[in-house]
Amino acid sequence: MNSRPFSEPELLAPAGDLRRAETAIRYGADAVYLGGQKFSLRSRASNFSIDEIAEAVRYANQYHARIHVTVNEIPHDSDFDGLEEYLKTLEDIGVTAIIAASPAIMKLAKQTAPKLEVHCSTQMSVTNASTAQFLKDQLDIDRVVLARECTLEEVRAIVSHCPVDTEAFIHGGMCVNYSGRCTLSNRMTLRDANRGGCAQSCRWSYHLFQNGKELSDPDHLYTMGSKDLCAVNEIAELMKAGVRSFKIEGRMKTEFYVAGIVSAYRHLMDELIAHDYVLSEERMAYHADEILKAENRETCPGFYEGIDSAAVIMHENSDKDVNHGFLGRVVSYDENAGVLVLETRNPIDLEDRIEVMEPGMENRTFTVKSMQNENGEYLEKSRVPMRLLKIPVPFAVKIDDLLRKA
Repeated sequence: MNSRPFSEPELLAPAGDLRRAETAIRYGADAVYLGGQKFSLRSRASNFSIDEIAEAVRYANQYHARIHVTVNEIPHDSDFDGLEEYLKTLEDIGVTAIIAASPAIMKLAKQTAPKLEVHCSTQMSVTNASTAQFLKDQLDIDRVVLARECTLEEVRAIVSHCPVDTEAFIHGGMCVNYSGRCTLSNRMTLRDANRGGCAQSCRWSYHLFQNGKELSDPDHLYTMGSKDLCAVNEIAELMKAGVRSFKIEGRMKTEFYVAGIVSAYRHLMDELIAHDYVLSEERMAYHADEILKAENRETCPGFYEGIDSAAVIMHENSDKDVNHGFLGRVVSYDENAGVLVLETRNPIDLEDRIEVMEPGMENRTFTVKSMQNENGEYLEKSRVPMRLLKIPVPFAVKIDDLLRKA
């Protein structure tokens, strides 16, 4: 077991199911946030049963990691049914914290499950230290998740006067509306965005009209969504400012995405700490490249460098498929023969350059010189998902390591 002591600052990763939670922790997350099957946004994520949350806690404990559970819907009166029992259960199974967006839920948690930390969600738009002080005084919160609309200078000012720990987003989806306070999905699909039903209407493709006349080629459609946040160039300053936790968005993202992003930020944060937050341009470029290898959307620094609407809005849908580079998972390794067995996900050919993603290690590469299927037949290429392939590898690997095209 490659356990690591709990570190400061905390790297907080998303998980849409148990497998992704385990992957995030293995690849370096100090904590994982996830949603239960009720009281959480992201209803289209797989989400966790109570038994699965308990299993995630047991797994996290092996690595000195923590589990945070989102209880972040904006509740109507009918949404409180069963909430008190749910909070008590989360406390009993060892969850560290809940992330909440409603003062009523925060107050109820403190009354009924006092061992749970209460973290104020970014949906509460905390953009100043006075708000944090008010929430601490009135609701005894333990942490504020800062609004994604804060600039770097504002983060510094808030942290310096904040009475509780602070958490800031460093990577992932941004909301085109203020801190997720959007009703596009409600109006256009009758799905309540703030009760778990966001249809991400801002990312749809739209025709552009003015005075009833279409302004552009009808085949050239536009979105109104934001580019994803990537704070690779700002994270050193955020760390020096004293931010306690660095959060990656993406409970809907794949296991491959979670592994790649978490591993890349883990390496970056550890290297920054080891070198007093100053790295060469070459090393920063290396880390930025590792982060963007796993990203499937255009990125920007969000609002950290100031407000620049032209730079953060994604006018055209330009998503790229990075998952085609994900080749699969190591399911066994014969140390004596130097051969791994790969459970494949995408096409692989002889002479492909392969990158091995192993937790706690910088990625290593090799060239595929031989492949055998389950029947021992030698192949020049494989096009069958989930096929098991025997592939010689020139260095030791571990079960559950992930492989991607170099």
